[in-house]
Amino acid sequence: MKKPLFLLAIFALCAQVNAQPIRNSPYKLALPGYKFSFPRDHGAHPPYSTEWWYYTGHLRARDGRRFGYQLTWFRQALLPKLQNRTSKWATRDVVFAHFALTDENNKQFFFTDKISRSAAGIAGATAASSTRNAHIWIGDWNLEFSPNSQTLRARGNSNAQSTENQMFALDLVQTPLKPLVVHGQNGVSQKAQGLGRASHYYSWTRLGTKGVLQIGDETLRVEGQSWFDHEFGSNQLARNQIGWDWFALQLNDGRELMLYRMRLRGGGTDAFSSGTLVERNGKSRSLKLRDFSFQPLANWKSAQSGATYPAKWRVRVPSTKLDIVVEPTVQNQELITARSTGIAYWEGSVRVLDNGRNIGQGYVELTGYDKPFNGTF
Repeated sequence: MKKPLFLLAIFALCAQVNAQPIRNSPYKLALPGYKFSFPRDHGAHPPYSTEWWYYTGHLRARDGRRFGYQLTWFRQALLPKLQNRTSKWATRDVVFAHFALTDENNKQFFFTDKISRSAAGIAGATAASSTRNAHIWIGDWNLEFSPNSQTLRARGNSNAQSTENQMFALDLVQTPLKPLVVHGQNGVSQKAQGLGRASHYYSWTRLGTKGVLQIGDETLRVEGQSWFDHEFGSNQLARNQIGWDWFALQLNDGRELMLYRMRLRGGGTDAFSSGTLVERNGKSRSLKLRDFSFQPLANWKSAQSGATYPAKWRVRVPSTKLDIVVEPTVQNQELITARSTGIAYWEGSVRVLDNGRNIGQGYVELTGYDKPFNGTF
């Protein structure tokens, strides 16, 4: 797909920012000692170059049909010297979004994406305060925070990955069922060696979800549970990292498990890979790489990108006696983001098994299998 010239220029600027040595970053770095404050931190953080608001979840219709969904808004800042222009058409950030729906019963996957500049009200992400709620949007795709809930809406037509060009839409209200969890240590989730190779990262690991799902001419009342991540930083990845495997699992016993493995060129795993275990009562503890392991048990090859992804895993956390299998509910949940970021990655609904018994649900994200991920999202 041919991109407009202004988008090509934006991608070039973003690449320049991410290619700079960390010590010369023009943006604020995610450093230890950060103190989260809410509702302020639900909103945008312009001093940082990259930010995303990320929902995944599982929904059940009244007729018993099950669906997974992903809906994510991204903010990528331009160079600081471009931030102070006063024209209403001045572009200070690029906003893009990915929206995917998995029909688990019919084994179908629908996906679409958007990109726009944050100018003239077309798209944007507002800062939040004690008197103003956060609002992130691109066109008619909206995420709005209120003191006790969040509302998200999106509508689009699936791209050619799906079996047919199909309209699909979500209009959901999210209500936290457990307290916020801050990942990492001392305010940062470290991704690689060096100051600033990190993000500020927090989650609601279990949200009660209700609303409306549309597929084609069907309108379904749905409810279920979701997971929310908000992450912001600058220059997170190191040059020897090619991508990551990220797991967000909600167990039926009331616990949640987030794990990520930063993959290195040559097949190794970065020592800064880590995770978080959230107990039933909402208390959490950080996990280091030595505390868990992933073992791929099967692979799946994409007919579109040609990439081969892990498609089933054995996950062990010995200190919790967890020894589980994680498998996709649908094999093909690959996103080809030709309309926005131009990358391919696998992001999909999974089930959690213990000796063949279903004990939970979740989402897995796999990047860098099509080509090395350079950190410019």
